[in-house]
Amino acid sequence: MRIIKLRKNNHEYYYLKHSFRFQGKVITREKYLGKKIPENIKEIEQAFLEECKKKSIFRLFEKIKQGFRREWKKYPDSIKEKLKEQITIAFTYNTNAIEGSTISLDETRELAEHRISPNKPLKDVKETEAHLQLFLEMLEKKERLSLNLILKWHKKLFKETKPDIAGRIRDYNVKVGFYKAPDWQDLKKLLRKMILFYNENKRMNPVELAARTHYKFEKIHPFGDGNGRIGRIIMNHILWHNKYPILIIEYKKRKAYYKALQKDEDKFFAYFARRYLKTYERYVKK
Repeated sequence: MRIIKLRKNNHEYYYLKHSFRFQGKVITREKYLGKKIPENIKEIEQAFLEECKKKSIFRLFEKIKQGFRREWKKYPDSIKEKLKEQITIAFTYNTNAIEGSTISLDETRELAEHRISPNKPLKDVKETEAHLQLFLEMLEKKERLSLNLILKWHKKLFKETKPDIAGRIRDYNVKVGFYKAPDWQDLKKLLRKMILFYNENKRMNPVELAARTHYKFEKIHPFGDGNGRIGRIIMNHILWHNKYPILIIEYKKRKAYYKALQKDEDKFFAYFARRYLKTYERYVKK
């Protein structure tokens, strides 16, 4: 990155110029600084660098979307239904395992495909069954993301195992490890603010919107239990219904996910973007 000076009509104008390689091509970007170099030039340079990086990442996200949609359109409807079932099985296993479920991937598949119940705690079995049904419904039906929809999802997921909290915003304070979640009296206001953020930023790239909405929800932590599972449904609702492939946070990689959630929102988005690009790099390389 360098500062360049141009003369026009006997006046001098300063620009930032940054060149970088993107998928084998050299891309050049410029930013107008004014008739003199600002005092906070270092801050401007850093912000401009981040902006260039983000635009490059968004192009890759778009390639993922296009590659996924081309591939998806080739499948007959019956195969699409089967694939959605397989996506649901993989997602359900991982999201429940992160929260301590004892149901294995094979047992999740047996439950989904053959209704064969494993010899595991009834709570885990019921929550796996409920999640399988809920997530598949989410993929099949596009509903407007709202507080009522989030409460409905929570109730469906826990009505048989935790009826005392199912579909209800907590009315008590909680700590999650060292993190003190917001006061229960502020939860509805914070949730409305989160939904407002989502509605006002629908032109944001869906991968970024999914990551930031998920992060905000997890920090609000509105339920007595099930915040992680509902939060991961929210992020995939945003991805899927914007025609992007979903992201499965794998159980074996949960530590990196938890570590990212402990950082600020921008750093969580950086983690999410890396994870998404790594998961779908086959579309990027085409």
